[in-house]
Amino acid sequence: MEDVLVDLAGALRERLTIIRDEESRRDQDKHMARLQSISHKIDMLVAKLPGEIDPQLAHYLERKSYDKALEFIENTTRRSTAR
Repeated sequence: MEDVLVDLAGALRERLTIIRDEESRRDQDKHMARLQSISHKIDMLVAKLPGEIDPQLAHYLERKSYDKALEFIENTTRRSTAR
């Protein structure tokens, strides 16, 4: 599961990068295509997660609260590596 969470965190960061990319927004069709592509990747990674993920993370992902999901994953990962 750890690998999927790492990949998911990377995809969530990539999504934020796309959203913040002012240059990309100038070509709306290309920008939307990039967002759709990363959204699909996120959906595929979420589908790979086991059923027993933390209920709070599951809630964020179900609601597509991706900023909160990323923060949760990063905080959980930091705690795991600090041990």
